[in-house]
Amino acid sequence: MKRAFGLATLLPLSLLVSLSATAAIEKPLTTEDKQISAAPGKGVINDVNSHLVSQAVLFNLAEQPKESVTDKLTRQYFHGNESTFVRWDAKKGAKVPLHKHPNEQVTWLLQGKATVFSDGKKYMMKAGDIMVFPANVPHEFHFTEDAIDIDFFVPARQDWIDGTADYIK
Repeated sequence: MKRAFGLATLLPLSLLVSLSATAAIEKPLTTEDKQISAAPGKGVINDVNSHLVSQAVLFNLAEQPKESVTDKLTRQYFHGNESTFVRWDAKKGAKVPLHKHPNEQVTWLLQGKATVFSDGKKYMMKAGDIMVFPANVPHEFHFTEDAIDIDFFVPARQDWIDGTADYIK
């Protein structure tokens, strides 16, 4: 049974989900992947769902393309309608130079260590630490160990979507 979701019945889901061409996302998971199945009446608030123009989309981060940003830094990311999610794999010695962007950034260091400089302060991040950068606050990262770093940006990184980000070389 397919449930109507306002404009979602008029437009294909692929047009409703704002994803970047530069992210080269192969495809969201589908019902054929057996991770998604019908659950009639579950996850539905009648007064809300009838006003939605999109539906939830399930991705597997490990299946996203891995982009080499430098010889020591790779990323996998995707864009939602209003946010960007990224996994960075950094080798010891990798650096993200001083930069700023109009996005709030939440950084969660899953593994390793990094030294972060922002606003004349030095922050020593270790696995498990979370750091929040308000929009337009300058910051830079120096990875002092091999690291896995998860970042969440709001709004979505338009500079990544249109390919104008040039601060990492």
